[in-house]
Amino acid sequence: MKIVFLGPPGAGKGTQAAYIAEAAKIPTISTGAMLREAIANKTELGMTAEGYIKQGALVPDEVVIGIVRDRLVMADCADGYILDGFPRTVEQAKALDAMLPNAIDVALSLEVPDENIIARLTGRRECPTCKATFHVTNNPSKTGDTCDKCGAALVQRADDSEETIKNRMKVYHEQTEPIKDYYKAAGKLTCVDGVGAVSDITKALFKALGL
Repeated sequence: MKIVFLGPPGAGKGTQAAYIAEAAKIPTISTGAMLREAIANKTELGMTAEGYIKQGALVPDEVVIGIVRDRLVMADCADGYILDGFPRTVEQAKALDAMLPNAIDVALSLEVPDENIIARLTGRRECPTCKATFHVTNNPSKTGDTCDKCGAALVQRADDSEETIKNRMKVYHEQTEPIKDYYKAAGKLTCVDGVGAVSDITKALFKALGL
């Protein structure tokens, strides 16, 4: 089963991908991890990517897609994989299909409204000392403003501010969400409601995938 996992930032893809990967016995693959692995292994594409990274430049699509292609043909991907965070644009999706035909069996989209995402992410709090995480409504600390584990004052991460999150959502809607239409046209799109209890969402995803 070859899956591309779609959904806005904060939708819970990472949590759910781990459950799917365990049940289906397939690896979850992220672009960042693939880049680091290619660089560590000193592959030709990895060294090319490293050159861009050292210059502080974005790694071009063709290099990223080449690294993805090389990763997806490895032995542990023989029975399938979950792509999380790639492709991020329609152009990347098209290039992946051109480089590796039948790279994707299903595009799984976790549907969560913007207002839910904003509430989830703006409510996150982190301990700057031990890195424990809490949420003001879903997982509050006992005191509400200090860490249960070490007692340090909790903080809101800079990237969890409402302005930053709205900007991330804007980028998602403009650049990544159109991928849904691309995979829908290919008959590969499956949408699942991502609002509710984690266990209920997992069940819905498993049902959609036939697990």
